[in-house]
Amino acid sequence: MTDIRELIASRVKDAYEKGCALKIHAGNTKDFYGRNIKGIPLSLSGHTGIVEYEPSELYITARSGTPLKEIEHVIEKENQILPCEPPHFGAAATVGGMVAAGLSGPRRVSSGAIRDCILGIEIINGKGEYLQFGGKVMKNVAGYDVSRLMCGALGTLGILMSVTLRLLPKPVSEQTLAFPLNTSEAIQKMNSWARTPMPITGTFHDSKNLYIRLAGSRSTIEKCAEILGGYMVDRSHAFWSDVKEQATDFFMTDKPIWRIQVPPSTTPLKISGSSLLEWNGALRWYASETETSEIRRITEQAGGHACLFRRRSGTEDIFHPLSPHLLEIHRRLKRAFDPNGILNPGKIYCDF
Repeated sequence: MTDIRELIASRVKDAYEKGCALKIHAGNTKDFYGRNIKGIPLSLSGHTGIVEYEPSELYITARSGTPLKEIEHVIEKENQILPCEPPHFGAAATVGGMVAAGLSGPRRVSSGAIRDCILGIEIINGKGEYLQFGGKVMKNVAGYDVSRLMCGALGTLGILMSVTLRLLPKPVSEQTLAFPLNTSEAIQKMNSWARTPMPITGTFHDSKNLYIRLAGSRSTIEKCAEILGGYMVDRSHAFWSDVKEQATDFFMTDKPIWRIQVPPSTTPLKISGSSLLEWNGALRWYASETETSEIRRITEQAGGHACLFRRRSGTEDIFHPLSPHLLEIHRRLKRAFDPNGILNPGKIYCDF
């Protein structure tokens, strides 16, 4: 794969010298996320393959264009999983797109975000230089953690070439329980249960019912289910797959969909429209026609931030405005990694 890496570096160097914008992509399953941009397409879909996999050490290294389904299939044979349970949003989803988007699934509530399972990366910066950060075990990650910095950067700071990920053993057993609760009751229950040692690996509230996933040994799950009550949900794996892939009825709408993160114990936000809750209440989805300024005002008052996840046009501001201090940090990072601003310019914020 060295030839492909050199070809990509050469194209980036040429774009850097000419000041030409590049639109980086691979599977395009998350292309809707972020602002619409213009640039010369640079595809990583051919940069595929698992470089190294050590089941006993719980890590895997793969090239950025490697399909997520391929990685999950390989580690499934060793009874292992990706901790962050990332959404695919299509069969063409890649590991590079997973890191670039930084979107975690239901298991985020117990196993951390995507950035928490990244051990190391290899990138090509905006000058066409090849750089490596991190390692293969957690203790190798020291100093300023550039590996995690790339998570959620949407390709604006560097072109991901390979990623090393931490893995987890697959749970022996899982069970999903449902509880008829309103939003306020669900928030209270989720935060109360989060303070216990119960092995809850997923929470989801659809405004009528709270669903929780228990994972671990069969005896532990049976004891927890007896304590919690509720009723058992059939086809648990399929249920959480639908939650992860946003295949529920909530997302089948033409309304703008907002992705809002707030402290988990925050009371229900006064935003009109239907809503969903995940991550013990820390992640909230709204299908709402409410004005952008009003949604962001409400979110800021709650100590959170709001992202216009899916919208009707490509002209809106997608991500929550930054404070002057954070905006300056973002600009400095962009100048350091991409001095001519050629990598996915304007994907996150219009200024860079």
